[in-house]
Amino acid sequence: MTTRPIEVALIDYGLGNLRSVAKMLATIGAKATITSDPDVVRRADKVVLPGVGAFPKARANLQELNLIEVLEEVVIKRGKAYLGICLGMQLLATESFEGERTAGFGWIPGRVQALAKGPGLRVPHMGWNDISIKRKSELFTDFHGRPTFYFTHTYNLLCEDQRDVVATTNYGGSFAAAVQKDNIFGTQFHPEKSQTHGRILMENFCQWRG
Repeated sequence: MTTRPIEVALIDYGLGNLRSVAKMLATIGAKATITSDPDVVRRADKVVLPGVGAFPKARANLQELNLIEVLEEVVIKRGKAYLGICLGMQLLATESFEGERTAGFGWIPGRVQALAKGPGLRVPHMGWNDISIKRKSELFTDFHGRPTFYFTHTYNLLCEDQRDVVATTNYGGSFAAAVQKDNIFGTQFHPEKSQTHGRILMENFCQWRG
C-alpha cells in the first residue's frame, strides 16, 4: 500500500526562503505547496511559516492576507503542527520591539528583542553555531551531542516560560535556538540551510503525530 505524502502548506506572505524550504521538504518526500490561500492552509496536514525580514512588515502582510485568523483556526483550534523558521518563530511571541512595538501571535509568551552585542561579535549573527538541547522534543529525535545549524538574524525570542525552550545557542549570550509548545514548533536557525541536521529535523517535524 502506498503511503500518502504529508501535505505541507508553506505560507507565502512576501517574506521568506520559500523555494529553498520547499526543496528541502521535497527531498524528504513531503508535498509542499507554496500558498497564501486560506483553503489550502486548512486542507494541509502541517503548516510551515518561514521568514527573512522585519517583524512589523511580516505581521502586516499576514494581516492583509487574512492569514492570522486562518493560522489561529488550524494551529490553535484544530491542533495542526506548525513550524516557524527564523522570523516565523519570532512571530510566535507576544510582542516584538524590532523598529516599533508590534503584537505577535501570542502563542508562546515572550518578546522579540535585539541580539546582545559583544566584543568581536558581528550583528546580524550569520553562520554556523552548535546548539544545546535542553529537553525532549520530537524535533530533535535521533540527535546527539551538540548538533550545528545555520543562523542569520538580528533579533531573538526571549521566552517568559523557559519550559517552552527546547534548545539554546550562544552568541553574545545564550538565547533560544528552538521552541516547542504542544503542536507549535519554532527554530531560530534555518533548517533548509543546515544540510544533514536540517534535513533530519524537517523529517522529524513531518513525522510528528502529536
